[in-house]
Order: sequence, then C-alpha cells, then structure tokens
Amino acid sequence: MNEQLLAQTFVELADNLVADFDLIDFLRLLSDRCVDMFDATAAGVLLADHDGELRVMAASDEQVRLLELFQLQSDEGPCLECFQGGAPVTVADLSTQAARWPRFTEAAALCGFGAVQAVPMRLRDEVIGALNLFRAAPGPFDPLGASVAQALADVATISLLQQRSTQRSTILNEQLQAALNSRVLIEQAKGKLAERQNIDMEQAFSALRRYARTRNQRLSDVARAFINDDEPLAGLGA
Repeated sequence: MNEQLLAQTFVELADNLVADFDLIDFLRLLSDRCVDMFDATAAGVLLADHDGELRVMAASDEQVRLLELFQLQSDEGPCLECFQGGAPVTVADLSTQAARWPRFTEAAALCGFGAVQAVPMRLRDEVIGALNLFRAAPGPFDPLGASVAQALADVATISLLQQRSTQRSTILNEQLQAALNSRVLIEQAKGKLAERQNIDMEQAFSALRRYARTRNQRLSDVARAFINDDEPLAGLGA
C-alpha cells in the first residue's frame, strides 16, 4: 500500500469537512483512490437519497457504474446487503454465490469481476451508503486493506454528515438531491462530448473533470455550460 498516497487521501477527504466541496468529484476521488491503493480493479459508491433509495453516485469506470446500476435495478447483490445490514460484505469468489444473487453474479461475470468487498458508509446507527471494491480475479482480500477502506468510508461519511449538526433533517437530503441533479447533468455532458469527439464515456468524464479542476470550477457547472453551449470551453478534450 502506498503510504504517501494514503496520507494524502485522508488529507484531501478531511479538507472537504470545511470546504464548499463538489460532492460528485469528492466521491469520485474516493473511488479512484481505492483503486489506486488497494487490490481492486474498480470501485463504486452508493448513497441513499431522501427517500432512502440507493443511488449510484460515483464509479471509477463505466463498467462498474453499469454493474452498480444493474444491482439496484435487480434488487440483489452484496452492496445492497452491506447497506441494508450496516456491515461489510466480502465475497472472495462471486461464482460461489449464484444461488444467493443469481442475476448479479451473472452480470458481474460478464463485466469481468470475480470478487467484491462492500463496506458501509456508517456513523454509529446511521448508514447512508456503501463503498464497493471489485476485483477481476477471485481470491481473499487483504485484511489491512479492508480496515483502511473502512476508515476512508468513515471519513467520507463524516464529511457528508458534518453539516447536520444544526439542520439534521434537511441538510444532507438537500445536498444529495443537488448531487443527483448534478449527476444527470454530468451524464448528459459525457454523452454529448463522447459523441462529438468520438471517444468513450470514461474518456469524456476524465476530460470534463480535468477541465473543471484546471480552471477551479465545479464539475456540474462545466457540464451545464457544455450542454447549454453557454461558453466555448476552449481546450475541452480527451
């Protein structure tokens, strides 16, 4: 495990405790760093909306985003069980779980994933989502890595809940709803850019994110401007 990157990640996540942060970019950072640091092929983040329904809020690549969406649509899988039970769910070999999650295991195999580890985003009795690590090859996960992944999920959870101290019943719900709206804008912008430049969806997302970061703009604002053609966005490309 890259200890320097781990320390940097904790600092970056903690910075968002006080900053006016972009939730989508924040959760994408979390998923990307999990892939960089742990024995994972891909990672995704699910969060509950104001009705308690899980939504895909971040994914390290398009393949895992689609698998997470399928998991929600089919209403079965380890990430749902992790959220519902508030406890980690680790499966070293998904092919052994066909009776437990028949549709999910088939979809995961088609996506090239053989193992999964889901950790709850939880503070005491409150579970707001799950951080999910996927690996191509079956096999056990490193216990130390699992502990660190849970620690990162805990920091992210605190970041999302910290504003509830004065308006506990509304702040996070409003923030999550705004993030869901931003997610729609970003997906639309990804599709438009991918079609315009003949690139894939992941390359389109990376281009939008890079453009926003280099200009210190919110990702959702860049996506909205690109969709509406409000400004030329010179230099936007893969």
